[in-house]
Amino acid sequence: MKITRIRWDGKVTAAVVDGDEIRPIPNYTVTALIERCEVEKASLADLAPDLASKHPVEAEPILPLTPREVWATGCTYEASSSFRDAEHGTREGFYAHVYRSARPEIFFKGNARVCVGPGEPVGIRPDSKFTAPEPELAVVLGTGGTILGYTLANDVSAWDIERENPLYLPQSKIYDRCCALGPVIVTPEELTDPYNLEMTCTIRRGRRLVFEGRTSTARMNRKIEELIEYLLRANSVPRGSVLLTGTGIIVPEDAALEPGDVCTITVPEIGTLSNPVERLAG
Repeated sequence: MKITRIRWDGKVTAAVVDGDEIRPIPNYTVTALIERCEVEKASLADLAPDLASKHPVEAEPILPLTPREVWATGCTYEASSSFRDAEHGTREGFYAHVYRSARPEIFFKGNARVCVGPGEPVGIRPDSKFTAPEPELAVVLGTGGTILGYTLANDVSAWDIERENPLYLPQSKIYDRCCALGPVIVTPEELTDPYNLEMTCTIRRGRRLVFEGRTSTARMNRKIEELIEYLLRANSVPRGSVLLTGTGIIVPEDAALEPGDVCTITVPEIGTLSNPVERLAG
């Protein structure tokens, strides 16, 4: 089952996506749908089709939910840890240590305020010259860390700010339009193996392809349940939050994002998340 949000009948509402058809769920947001599922102890896959209209409408997916909180993880792929150590001039630094350690890197990415959906611009900080996309599999969480579904994420990051000093990580990671999510949430009943997903990322500048990369979630060094368990240690993350699981696609500095670029992330089982790029005001 695929679920998203659409603009329909003058409101933003939840919707079921079935192939090329989109059927609204009248009077429900995705957050309200999640709350009802928990009250009735039902899954989204069971409840959403029953509440959805029988008639498809013309609409496009937008940000699939307004996340209460967004958390992210790092160094879950070897490519990410080795690149970040090289950025800091160390062959075997603390990023490689985190990649091998029992405790994962987890950091706060923001909330709905910093998130955009498909087709909406992601941002470049005015004080960054090397901002890059980080394509990731994301998990939508229910109460107690239950996995409600999966979506795509772009953890847009100002690499040069983190390179200057690792303590600047929050400034590298958290700012307006720094996180894209979408296009849909796929429930676990449909996406049964999150560790066998082929992911691609492209950056286009006009008609020119300036970057193309790919990875597989099979290369992820940690289990999603492990990341959730560490996230929830002494940390009451509310239902309707999102956890990003790290990137295995590294964009080099010579392909840094520029205003007017279009960044596209695709996982066939989930869909395509495409966003134009713009520079933010100072």
